[in-house]
Amino acid sequence: MRIYALAVYLFLYIPIGIIALFSFNAGRHASQFQGFSTQWYGKALANPFVMDALQTSLIVALSSAVLATTFGTMAALSLQSVKGRLRVVFDALIYIAVMVPGIVIGIATLIALVTVFDWLNPVLAALWPVAEAAPKLSLGYGSLIAAHGLFSMALVIIIVRARIAGMDRSLIEASADLGATPLGTFRQVTLPQIFPGILAGFLLSFTFSFDDFIIAFFVAGSQTTLPIYVFSSIRRGVTPEINAIGTMVLGVSLVLLIAAQAILQRGRRRG
Repeated sequence: MRIYALAVYLFLYIPIGIIALFSFNAGRHASQFQGFSTQWYGKALANPFVMDALQTSLIVALSSAVLATTFGTMAALSLQSVKGRLRVVFDALIYIAVMVPGIVIGIATLIALVTVFDWLNPVLAALWPVAEAAPKLSLGYGSLIAAHGLFSMALVIIIVRARIAGMDRSLIEASADLGATPLGTFRQVTLPQIFPGILAGFLLSFTFSFDDFIIAFFVAGSQTTLPIYVFSSIRRGVTPEINAIGTMVLGVSLVLLIAAQAILQRGRRRG
């Protein structure tokens, strides 16, 4: 079993290690290592197309993470009062949202948005004082943020609810007995206890949105995120610059995931 586990880990991580290694290639060919150099990192960071794609990814990831964390936390707290079969239905819907393949979510979101836009745009044009200047809804930042935020919200709900389940309920009861208002109890007792789960959910939501390609490919419209830029570039061939971009994205993702896991572990120990 140990040999089998080792073989699985090697199969998973050796290709990633090769990408990181060849990102320091001094040559121009991604598959021929011709010396150690960091020139491709500098060229990637100086590429205006990479910087524009990075800016788009950061805006979308930050916005969707804030929305997912806010509404996911509210939903997790509200679901605590739901009991019986209705609770089972909501739980099933949350886990299904996580298990559904990204390509299905992307296609479904695209169809839903296009249908809504086709219905709303004529209404806006009819109601707007000047028909020629009426706003026109289309795919772009809004669709990206909405699609990523809706999917990430399910992750936040699962994480925050797990934190709520391990919360010390006696402190909430004591706060109510001492005359604290529901808002005061939430701000001074509940929020500090579930904050590690909220922060971990935010970091995971940010990581998912920043790394996502499949859903973004369907709903990005004219916007180009960093994963979409990388995909478009490798269709012309893999270069050390692409390896450098992939290594930097991998590094950021690992840092965020490790931070989220550390926050969750510290929260469990305190709980």
